[in-house]
Amino acid sequence: MNDIAELSQVKSEDHWTNKGDVKLFMFEKYAGTPANKKGTILFVHGSSMASQPTFDLKVPGRPWSSVMDWFAVRGFDCWCVDMEGYGRSSKHRDINSDISNGADDLTAATDYIMKLRNCGPLLVYGISSGALRAALFAERNPDRVSRIALDAFVWTGEGSPTLAERKKKLPEFIAKNRRPLNRAFVQSIFDRDHPGTADQPTIDAFADAILALDDSLPTGTYVDMCSRLPICDPAKLKAAAIIMRGEFDGIASFDDLIKYFCALPNPDKQFIVMKGISHASFQQKNYMMVYQILYNFYTQPEPVYTGH
Repeated sequence: MNDIAELSQVKSEDHWTNKGDVKLFMFEKYAGTPANKKGTILFVHGSSMASQPTFDLKVPGRPWSSVMDWFAVRGFDCWCVDMEGYGRSSKHRDINSDISNGADDLTAATDYIMKLRNCGPLLVYGISSGALRAALFAERNPDRVSRIALDAFVWTGEGSPTLAERKKKLPEFIAKNRRPLNRAFVQSIFDRDHPGTADQPTIDAFADAILALDDSLPTGTYVDMCSRLPICDPAKLKAAAIIMRGEFDGIASFDDLIKYFCALPNPDKQFIVMKGISHASFQQKNYMMVYQILYNFYTQPEPVYTGH
């Protein structure tokens, strides 16, 4: 395609903003200049890693391993943010960085992004607990989100084997604000649902990138997902939405997601099952399929006939 820029044209910038006395780190990628883009994407990470390992991962021999690069060359201004307690963002407060706090982080981040780039409503992608954060943020700030993708999402938790297993450690998660992080845990993300959906060099590179930034992680999203669901109310999510479920993902059952999907009020909505995908979509062997699904959703023409 002639309108796709070269990877050499992709530029990156580090950004910082404040949420009270909390410093939030943001990372941006775009081709050429950030002006006049097809849209501004905000990627929202999950419970067990900061943003750049998830969305700007580099793996030798794996083309376009960075989803931010892939979308940048296709004309998007791409952003991600480390939630409070993760990566380069502040970790000094005596809190467990729960889902509601993450939604507050997204409010602060979008304050900064929309003012700096003078952009309208954003395209949002959230994965796992990042999808919960993103959905809650969109409920609170409907004017800031045009289209939202919820990947590895969970609503009530009913029928989730991963959460059923995790609940066994709920007292431990409630008792402290952070949990230890090591390479074996990162490996378990890929082994627990359906081993073989990700290749080992990618898993190793993912672990390297995660562990370079953190040796412990907040417990708040685990506590929320094990004991406080449902946190999100589909009736309050006004943006066009796509629910993306990996074929083998153990976080959300199909039935749980279908009930959430049916309750979404905006008729501009999609539900897609991604064949061969377990949990961490962008680190799977079928990652290019995930990119294409997301691209199609973000570039879909807006409806011109409403039927009224």
